Amino acid sequence: MSTLRLLVILLACLVLPATAARAVDQDAARRAMQRGEIRPLDQVLAAARAAVPGDVVSVELERKKGRWLYELKILTPAGKRREVKIDARTLAILDKDDDDDDDDDD
Repeated sequence: MSTLRLLVILLACLVLPATAARAVDQDAARRAMQRGEIRPLDQVLAAARAAVPGDVVSVELERKKGRWLYELKILTPAGKRREVKIDARTLAILDKDDDDDDDDDD
């Protein structure tokens, strides 16, 4: 077996599990929305923008301690990055933080 072929096979083995895990996450989110455990993204974005005006630059959906949470990063008109955590079922704003200092702590 050639070195190039072996390299391609090894790379495929590394990439495919990550792709499969992402698909499972998307399926889990779809099922959660169908069960009413999370709200549609357009409603989440509206709630986030009402709490912190600006442009949403990233959205993450995660499940912590049995609760679905959206974490959004928003760039304000003043150029500050803000992080907003929202309960995915109720759209309650759980936390709002300045995100600019987070990069210095890592």
